Amino acid sequence: MDQLPIFFNLTGKCVGVLGGGIAAARKAELALQAGAQTTVFAAQLCDEFRELQSDQRFAHVAHEPQMEDMHACALFFCADEDGERNIRTRALANAAHIPCNVVDQPDLCDFTMPSIVDRSPVVIAISTAGMSPILGRMIKARLETLLPAAYGEVAAFVGRQRRKVAGRLKEFRQRRRFWERLLEGPIVDLVLAGKQPEAIAELEAQLDAATRGDPLQNRGEVYLVGAGPGDPDLLTFKALRLMQRADVVLYDRLIGDGILNLVRREAERVYVGKTPQDHTVPQTEISGMMLRLAREGKRVLRLKGGDPFMFGRGGEEIERLASAGIPFQVVPGITAASGCAAYAGIPLTHRDHAQSCVFVTGHGKDGQVDLDFEVLLQPRQTVAVYMGLGQIGPLTQAFIDKGAEPSTPAALIDNGTRSNQQVVTGTLETLARRATEAGLKGPAVLIIGSVVSLHDRLKWYRPDPASAGAA
Repeated sequence: MDQLPIFFNLTGKCVGVLGGGIAAARKAELALQAGAQTTVFAAQLCDEFRELQSDQRFAHVAHEPQMEDMHACALFFCADEDGERNIRTRALANAAHIPCNVVDQPDLCDFTMPSIVDRSPVVIAISTAGMSPILGRMIKARLETLLPAAYGEVAAFVGRQRRKVAGRLKEFRQRRRFWERLLEGPIVDLVLAGKQPEAIAELEAQLDAATRGDPLQNRGEVYLVGAGPGDPDLLTFKALRLMQRADVVLYDRLIGDGILNLVRREAERVYVGKTPQDHTVPQTEISGMMLRLAREGKRVLRLKGGDPFMFGRGGEEIERLASAGIPFQVVPGITAASGCAAYAGIPLTHRDHAQSCVFVTGHGKDGQVDLDFEVLLQPRQTVAVYMGLGQIGPLTQAFIDKGAEPSTPAALIDNGTRSNQQVVTGTLETLARRATEAGLKGPAVLIIGSVVSLHDRLKWYRPDPASAGAA
């Protein structure tokens, strides 16, 4: 995040605007909408100011601002058509320690103006840090279509009821759960339809249930969520929704910052990272932690790379939860072989190459390769091997020893779907050497089969070259 998004309370404060043209009028209009006393410094004002001048909070000064004018302002906009005048005024603002925005010159701005979706009191600000205002407006247009025009009425309804709810539900976590449960129910539709009495009746019924201490109101729960292979865009809608509910998140090394940043910011984060050779937190301890936290009434997010039921030990974790009577939900994720192969341009099945695909793990007990090669060495079949990078030499040699052709195409997809994705292709005979030369660090998926020969023609994903080889 290059800039800190904030919402500035300007009610009753003074905002200065330099310029009398259309750009200046737009800034003055926004300042007035935010409740500010707005002073425009310009020799003349264009017609766009005509409606603004009737506002009692609007003032027009015909000279350029002086230092005493600056000291009265909370913010200042430089929107004059004369660039030199903007620079002079910005210097004054800086000297007075007043945040200043120079229109269309992000390098001169202390703050930038976002594109705004206004559903007051709900306001959404979209910023590109001044890099691409047009892109910001395009995103705004999409959001405008998603949010009903009356959505602000929902926020206003909640605002009117907050004191009542706070008076009856004393604990913060209890109140938060109450509002989450309420706003995911029919009450939103009632408010949007203008049915205020029915909405209030629904709120009272829910509040009575919460006040009575209904055990279902405050019970703990576990969300076993697959985060996919790395690209945050591959998360499901349900995963995102539960990530925003959690009180505690347990995550491992496969979860990158791009995904972790989508978790509710107030949630406690506990790293339980594991590598094939180093279990920072043993599996039994992770399962025990989930039980303990859920019994404390917390909503626990167990965030796992890929899919929790595909070599993720998710089945073991929910067995303990089920035995203990702890409610849980399981959200599948895009498994690593599927996501990484897709981003590498390697279809796992193809009419001309493979009619089946087998998923196996290369991480055997005691570090030994322990695979059913009779099942794996079938014609027109793709084999996807998880956690095989550390054993790439013994793995590929074992395939050859069991009868696979040394010339069989094979690929390692390292950090698949991420900005530092690397794809190394070769054959069973050459792949281990090429992987060593490339310095792959994992996580990586090994793909074996003739479908790998399609990579050069079908590769489409262009990772960031500066990230190549990064862990």
